[in-house]
Amino acid sequence: MVLLANAAVGLIQLVIAVIFAVIALYIGFSVLGKITKNIDEEKELAKGNTAVGIIVAAVFVAIALVVQSGVSGLSVGINKALDVGLFSLDGMLAVGVALIQLILGIILAVGAIYLALNVLDKLTKGVEEFEELKKGNVAVALEMAGVIIAVAVIIQSGVIGITASIL
Repeated sequence: MVLLANAAVGLIQLVIAVIFAVIALYIGFSVLGKITKNIDEEKELAKGNTAVGIIVAAVFVAIALVVQSGVSGLSVGINKALDVGLFSLDGMLAVGVALIQLILGIILAVGAIYLALNVLDKLTKGVEEFEELKKGNVAVALEMAGVIIAVAVIIQSGVIGITASIL
């Protein structure tokens, strides 16, 4: 019986994770469209622009890293809620805090990527990154992808820290 209950909890966690992952990726792709000046990512991808593909992939990987840590926090929250009683005040609070942490992680990831790319654009005055992406410059795409993923790894650590301190 316990095995069946654990499987049901795991399935619920998986469904929640998939829902938040899809939402986060959609938001990330939408925000990327606002960051990349005058680039229609969908058209560029359809044309086979590898540079744009690298950036889109980096944003997806970055968001996945942060969402994964948020989902881990959600799992901790759900398990804590099950230990103290799912519908008790402490149980609902644990799940609520974990959901807020997951949403905060998504917001932080997207915001940090936005900020990092804008700062990078300002720091590299001799290179117009977004114009280079449009031309298919893979070197610039790799530079930007590195920044995106590095920021995500740092944000992921922060999200894990939030989970550890709250739950």
